[in-house]
Amino acid sequence: MARYSPPLLRRFFSCAASSVSPAGGSGAGKKNLVFLGSPQVAASVLDTLLAASGSPDSGFQVAAVVTQPPAAKNRGRKLMPSAVAQLALDRGFPEELIFTPERAREESFLSDLKEVKPDVCITAAYGNILPQKFLDIPPCGTVNIHPSLLPLYRGAAPVQRALQDGVAETGVSVAYTVRALDAGPVIARERFSVDECIKAPELLAILFDIGSRLLINELPSILDGLAKEKAQPQDDSKATLAPKLNSEESWLSFDQEAKELHNKVRAFSGWPGTRAKLQLINQNGAPDVLEIKVISTKVLASCDKVGDENEILFSGNSLLIPCSRATWLEVLELQLPGKKVTSARDFWNGLRGQKLLKSP
Repeated sequence: MARYSPPLLRRFFSCAASSVSPAGGSGAGKKNLVFLGSPQVAASVLDTLLAASGSPDSGFQVAAVVTQPPAAKNRGRKLMPSAVAQLALDRGFPEELIFTPERAREESFLSDLKEVKPDVCITAAYGNILPQKFLDIPPCGTVNIHPSLLPLYRGAAPVQRALQDGVAETGVSVAYTVRALDAGPVIARERFSVDECIKAPELLAILFDIGSRLLINELPSILDGLAKEKAQPQDDSKATLAPKLNSEESWLSFDQEAKELHNKVRAFSGWPGTRAKLQLINQNGAPDVLEIKVISTKVLASCDKVGDENEILFSGNSLLIPCSRATWLEVLELQLPGKKVTSARDFWNGLRGQKLLKSP
């Protein structure tokens, strides 16, 4: 997908934008909303907004979409549009109005955004820092869907860090964007109970679906200014941070308790995943290091099987790995390098009598 062209954008607006909404319907009397987002969870929010904007009683239209530039993906390293850009194109949104700046502070992008005359900007997992020059453009402000109960878990990985901490409850907040990280006044929030086996991708999808509904409910008050009056300032003293994940964090250490490891597997599911090094002992007693990616786990309350101190056992459909404080991690699914995800049972059968130990 090509980068947007400012001259083409200006021609488009001079010919069409005053009478026809970018999404293809009548825009008379509707306020302009610009959506910013990039991954699949953000695409679901855009889909909800586009559907709502087509309602006869809708007070807004999606005037433009802002997303990350195309990125090289898959084995062929072909440049592919973000999930948000692809959804917009699939819905017939004009490519001229899909902006893909490298940085939101680019003067050419800010100039073109002003021509759209956004009344409000909505962000959902956009992945780019918004400068004050951007925030000054929409008169009704910029509003973010954030998948946590702010001021908890401010930052790039709120769902992942919450799962890593083993929380029993999280939620989603709709809040105004300010220059400080996720620190703006909260317009609305909704709580959500966390199942002890749910993984990050699934929880992210659920929370952004809830956030989409909250946003649609609040948009009328956001557009008429009443939301600014009722929005609640955050208590900064209760703020916690959710820094971005990195691949070096993905290693599992069985010196930790099984519950901590289970929570990490859930949190790091999708990307970067969780890895572990095991020791494979062949029939001759020779050791070899085996690296696996741990996909699905549970915590075993107690284990009545007997083995050596570092021996990995098998029971039912699970590998049983001894962890700190006499706890046991059940591994249900795993992946070997260059192979597909497999069940613990199939993996165990493939060992053909070889012994498996925790790596020293």
